[in-house]
This record gives sequence, structure tokens and C-alpha cells, in this order.
Amino acid sequence: MTNPFVFNPLDPAVRRDPYALYERGRREFPAFAHEGLPMRLVSLFRYQDCLDVLKDWKRFSSDFAAGIQLSPEILALGDPSPPSMISTDPPKHDRLRSLVNKAFTPRMVGRLEHRLRKVAAELVRDAVKAGEVDLVDALTYPLPVVAIAEMIGVPVEDREQFKKWSDQLVANLGAGFFAELDVDKVRKEFALREEMQDYFTPLAEARKKNPQDDLLTGLVHAEHEGSHLDRGEMLQMLILLLVAGNETTTTLIGNAVITLLEHPDQLARLRAEPGLMPLAVDEVLRFASPIQFDPRRCAEAGEVQGVKFEENDLILCWLGSANRDEEVFDQPERFDVGRVKNPHLAFGHGLHFCLGHNLARLEATVALEALLEETSRIELRGDAELPLHPSPVFRSFTEIPVSLSGN
Repeated sequence: MTNPFVFNPLDPAVRRDPYALYERGRREFPAFAHEGLPMRLVSLFRYQDCLDVLKDWKRFSSDFAAGIQLSPEILALGDPSPPSMISTDPPKHDRLRSLVNKAFTPRMVGRLEHRLRKVAAELVRDAVKAGEVDLVDALTYPLPVVAIAEMIGVPVEDREQFKKWSDQLVANLGAGFFAELDVDKVRKEFALREEMQDYFTPLAEARKKNPQDDLLTGLVHAEHEGSHLDRGEMLQMLILLLVAGNETTTTLIGNAVITLLEHPDQLARLRAEPGLMPLAVDEVLRFASPIQFDPRRCAEAGEVQGVKFEENDLILCWLGSANRDEEVFDQPERFDVGRVKNPHLAFGHGLHFCLGHNLARLEATVALEALLEETSRIELRGDAELPLHPSPVFRSFTEIPVSLSGN
């Protein structure tokens, strides 16, 4: 008798090692209709199905309002914030993205490289001097925060405050798909957004009077067909960039270190062939995808892999599974820092393809190069399981205790 397919994304054991379930899902349940959840939800595990959904915004919307069933208590709280860019469709999405694109230029990313290399080297040298550190505190969090803070134009010395905000904002992210949202947690999240708005508002007002060469000035003055970002939209954009700009890259760098330590032959190869670093970063994105799923709302009824869905049902595209699809990747369970053919979906696809993908790759490259250049040995400390990120969206860890030796 075949064992029933049980897929609970909130189960810590599943979150630590979901790959056997992903493989079975791709093989036996490519479209899996969940039961007993607060809303109607279908999970997709195969690469092509995920790709088809992510590129078809007319049938699969990023505006989730009609699909998420909220309790009367939560609805009573209201939400003064306008939708974020990542939860809108065209034409609103196009307008918001066009505005931020004009400020988020390749020049802004490129000019950070020298600064990031200097910061990464200093962080790693301090870690080596200490000998034993939590790599999250020592490197994987500080470096992305320096990058996004300097791009936006906010004080880097406020990074502890940024971390507090970011940790609290993403702790509940994605949980509402699988369980009833906690009213107190939602209330605290709304209060937190107001606190962040109170922080950004005077900074934005100052840029109106005294423009600087930074992203905040660009957002304040950005224009697209005569339309500025209004105050609420601009603040939502800043919150999104600050959180997304550090959370996903912190996860990427941490996952890269852990994955390389779990594959010492590939770590040795990368030390011997540093020119493989761009390929290695993309292989980490595929093999240990920082973001595990990308949701969409069904704008109309339809069917995928024999499973029917109704209008306003929700679809979860499991990127962590798609990126190991046997139909797309050669030996997908093998971590290969020299992998060339690698069309992974770690940054999503289509309209919502990650705006900061080049910055994320640069930060991961800079961090890993500094680690390999400044150390002769990196080891995880202790046998305890690493603490999981609280959000099911991320497959990452909040602490990475390591010991380091210099060259």
C-alpha cells in the first residue's frame, strides 16, 4: 500500500530537508491540493509548471487580496499601507517598477563593489581574529545591510535597528497560507510598519530639500509619465527594499557557506579555481534556494496536472523543488560549483523577477571571495541543529556558529 503524501511546510523536519518530499511530489503529485487549510491551496513541484504560472500574470495574479481569507478580528485592524510592488499586477506594477528602476540603476550597484570588498575583508579579518563567531552576526547580515543602507542613503550605524525591523517583519511571512494568522502578531506588524514610516518620512523630506546621489533621492524625485510615487507608495518601497535587500542575501551567503562545508570537495575546487565563483553562486541559488516558494492567486478557474482550481484559489510554486527537477537539470541532487547549464528559478520569473538579483550575486561573490582569501579553514562548531528561520518562505538559519583559521 502506498504511503499517503503528507506535505506540511510548517513541519521543522520538512523545512530542514524537504528534498525527498519534493522529489516524490514531482514524480507522483506534481500538483497537490492541500486539505484542512484556512484557504484553498495547490502546490506545484515541477519546473515547467512553476515557470508557466510565474510568466502568466493574467491568469495567475500577484494581488492576493481576494484569495486570502482573514478572520473578522484581523479585518477589523485594517491596513493603512498601500500594496507593495511585489503584490500588484500591471499596470500598477509596471508603474511602480519603472519608477524604482530609474533609481535602482546598474551604476548604483557597480559603484558599491569596491566598498563591499573592503567591508567584507574587514568583517572576515575580525572573524578570523576572534576565532569562533556566529557567521550571521559576523558577516552574512552586516554585509547586505551595508549595501542596501548605502544604496538607499540611510545611516549604516542604524543596522541593528534594521535587523530588528527585518526579523520582525518576515517572521510571520507565508505562515498565513498554512495556518490561521495570529491577531496579536498582525497588530504588531502594523505597528512596526508605522514605526518604519516614522523613520523614513523625515529622511525623505530632507532629500526633497537637499538631494543626494542615493536611492532615496531617486525615489523622492522619480517620474514616470508624469507620475511620482505618492508618500505611501514610496514608504512601502523603502520598507520592501530594506527588508528584501538584506533578508534574501543574508540567507544566500549563509546557505553558500553551509553548502560548501557540506561538500568539502567542491569547497576545495573553488579554492583552487576562484574563477568558478559566478557559477558557484548560481549553483547555491539552485541547490539551496533561499526562497522556497513563490505564491500566486488564480484569476480564473482552470486545471494543472489534472488538478482543478477555482478563481481566487492560491498556487504555490515551490522553487526549491523546481530547481532540482530531473527534467531540467543534469544530476540535480549533485552540488557542482562548475555547473554551466543552470536556468534556476531562485530569483523568480517574469514580471516579478527579482529587482536586486545583480546586487545579491555581487554581495555573495564578495563575501565568499573574502572568506576563501582570508581563511585556510572554516568549520561548523558543535553538533546541535542550526536554528531555523521562523518563516516557511525561507530555508535558512538564524545562527551559523563557525571556527575560522587565517592563512
